[in-house]
Formats: sequence, C-alpha cells, structure tokens
Amino acid sequence: MTIRGRKALILDRDGVVNREKGYLYRAAEVEFLPGVWELCREARDKGYVIVIVTNQSGIARGFYSENDLRALMEWMGERFREQGVEMAAYYYCPHHPEGTGEYRKECWERKPAPGMLLRAAEELHLDLGRSVMVGDRCSDVRAAHGAGVGRMFLLTGTEEGTCQGEYEAVDALDSVRMAL
Repeated sequence: MTIRGRKALILDRDGVVNREKGYLYRAAEVEFLPGVWELCREARDKGYVIVIVTNQSGIARGFYSENDLRALMEWMGERFREQGVEMAAYYYCPHHPEGTGEYRKECWERKPAPGMLLRAAEELHLDLGRSVMVGDRCSDVRAAHGAGVGRMFLLTGTEEGTCQGEYEAVDALDSVRMAL
C-alpha cells in the first residue's frame, strides 16, 4: 500500500459493471448494469481512478483463453472511454483449484485473497485506505478487507446476509454514487 497514493474506485466486473452471465468473454453478450457510467463519472469527478478486478475461472476451465479475455476487456475499455471515463487498469486471476493445466492452482490473486488489489495498489500507486470497492459476493468483501480497502459496498440481492466483515449493503450503483 502506498502512503498518500491515489484513491481508486475498485469494481468487481461480473455482477457490478455488467450483468452476471457466467463465463462471459464475448462482447456481444455484455450488458452493462444501470448506473455504472454515472457511478464512474462521479468517482472520476471526485478524484478516483477506476480499476476492475475479476476472477476468471473460465480460463482455468478451458471455456475461453486469456487472449479472449484481453480482447473483451479492451472492448470494454473502449465503452468506458465512449462514456467519458478511463479505466486505469483491470486485473484478473485466471486460476482455479479445479482448473486444468497450468491454471489449476490456488492463487494469491484469486478473490477472496487480496492479491489483485495489492498488485493494483503497487502498480498504480494507490492508497487503498482511501479507496472504495464495489462487489456482489462475499469473496469481494474478504479481498477488500484483506487488502485494507477503506470502504466496501456490496450490492444487495446477492450474499449480503452471509458476509463477514464491514461493508455497506446497497440496492443499486446509484446508491454507491451518492455515498462517494
């Protein structure tokens, strides 16, 4: 964690930026969630950089490749720019303990481990204590807490009743925007 670094709005991808579809890797299947652009613009206007973190076990399971994921994320980055927002970076973990080949393993970056967030902090000079994360699963909450993220929002209708640790349950991304 960098002292006096930049603050970030850290977003889980599936279920927060776009509708959860299960093993999403085709641009034609992306459906952005209501309020995501407004949230990102509000965060940008308040000095946050936008970072996406996402577990991608579909790579480990052989459903798609890392190149497929990179192409999708480049396409998503273009959609962000069209909306007047720059995605500072995205981080993904392609590993899963039930995957195949080189991707079959436990990984310090796979949420609920904090590795993606810590790597983002180091590479982007982020102050995680001043940062905000929005997720839709308990693994997002645990990763945020493990990394020392200052505020955590969890979209309701997911796992909010079962998560350990401090977070604010919200019903929509507009609620997060108002709380920034």
